[in-house]
Amino acid sequence: MSALTLGIIAAFAWGFHDTCVRSLSQRTPLMASLLTVLIVGLAFHLGVTVIEDGFTPLTPQTTWMAVLSGVFFLMASLGLYGAFQRGPVKLVAPIIASYPVLSVLWALLRGAEISAYDWSAVFAIVIGVSLVAALAQHEDTKSPATGPTIALSFMAAAGFAGTFALGQYASEISGHLPVTLATRLTALALLIGGMGALRLPFWPGVKALPVLALMGIADGIALLCLLAAGGLPDAQYAAVASSCFGLLTILMAWLFLREKMTPLQWAGCAIAFGGIGYLAL
Repeated sequence: MSALTLGIIAAFAWGFHDTCVRSLSQRTPLMASLLTVLIVGLAFHLGVTVIEDGFTPLTPQTTWMAVLSGVFFLMASLGLYGAFQRGPVKLVAPIIASYPVLSVLWALLRGAEISAYDWSAVFAIVIGVSLVAALAQHEDTKSPATGPTIALSFMAAAGFAGTFALGQYASEISGHLPVTLATRLTALALLIGGMGALRLPFWPGVKALPVLALMGIADGIALLCLLAAGGLPDAQYAAVASSCFGLLTILMAWLFLREKMTPLQWAGCAIAFGGIGYLAL
């Protein structure tokens, strides 16, 4: 399986996850929801690791990289949950979807050759995703102040870029299963410590548990795919393709929630998937 294919799978998983975040965040304690998702994601990953017998030791170098990847993953998750809770999606999604540019820049710094055509495809994907999200139709007329929402969105974008850059690099050396496990354990430990210090509620409520469990599995699949791409050629393109989660969130809302899609939004879909198609050649 190619890095691009893994990125597309991650995009669908996160598209579902983020659609649920937007809905649940309006009526469920935000940090309790994130905690439940991370716990389910960890359980999912442990199951995969047991099945594949992936409990291999990390080197000192990959240990600190995986731990730092976990810090970035928590940073990304906090930013994403906070930004989607505030909304609107048309403001949040384009900013978060810009993280592939940082991933490709990291690959460039590591010596990867990125052609002008490849850069054009990268920007086509980002522009397509941004166009769809920016033109999303919303019924809400009131939104919180945009400054903090933009800051949270950029926090999520930087967090995702850092997670994938460090996690994929560590996966090249020690394998993606132990690296992902260390990443998740770090993020979960830091979140529990922070919630305890701030005395935030840990229980999201019984009604939210089924959806949160599905979100945790989706998040587990997505992160596993992104870090598994670390040992494959053109690993940076997994992050590029996964940025379509914003586009897919809008598409899922159109398909399942009957939200409107304008001709310009469909054009954005075509541009983004055209960029992915070029990178797949």
